[in-house]
Amino acid sequence: MLKGNVMDKAKTNDPDRNPDPITKEPGAHPVGTGVGAAAGGAAVAGSAIAVGAAMGTVAGPVGTAVGAAIGAVAGGLIGKGVAESVNPTAERRYWQDNYANRPYVAKGASFNEYAPAYQYGWECSAKHTGKKFDDVEDDIAENWEKSRGQSQLDWDDARPAIRDAWDHVAK
Repeated sequence: MLKGNVMDKAKTNDPDRNPDPITKEPGAHPVGTGVGAAAGGAAVAGSAIAVGAAMGTVAGPVGTAVGAAIGAVAGGLIGKGVAESVNPTAERRYWQDNYANRPYVAKGASFNEYAPAYQYGWECSAKHTGKKFDDVEDDIAENWEKSRGQSQLDWDDARPAIRDAWDHVAK
C-alpha cells in the first residue's frame, strides 16, 4: 500500500505533467486559465454594469457581481481551452529532444539555456492565435526581458528559438 502511495505522489508531483487542477489530467496550462478568467470577468462585468443600471440601482451591484462571476468562469474555460491547444508538456519534450540539432543553438549549450525561449515562443503563439510572428514581433521582443527567467540569451540570440517554437505550434 505504501508503494502505491509513493508512486501516486511521484506522478502528481512531476513538474513536466502540468496537471489540470480539477481533472488532474496532464498538459494543463494554469496561466491560460487565469488569464482567460480575468479577461472574461472584466468583459462580462462591463456588460453587467449596463444591464444592472437598466434594472435600477438595487440590481446594479448584484448584476455586476453575478455577471463578473459568470464571466470569470466562462473566461477561465475559454482561456484554458486556448492555452491547452498547445500542450506544454509535449512541447517541452519535443524541444528537449530536438534543440541540439537547431542551427542557431551554440555548440555545447544546454537545453536549460534555450528552454525559456522555446516556452515563450509557444506561449506567444497561443496568445496571438491567427497572427503572424512578424506582425507581433515588436511586442514579443519588448516582453522577452520579463519572460526570460534564468536564460542568459539576449533578444538576438533568443529570437530564432522563440520563432522556431512559434512556428512549431502554429502549424
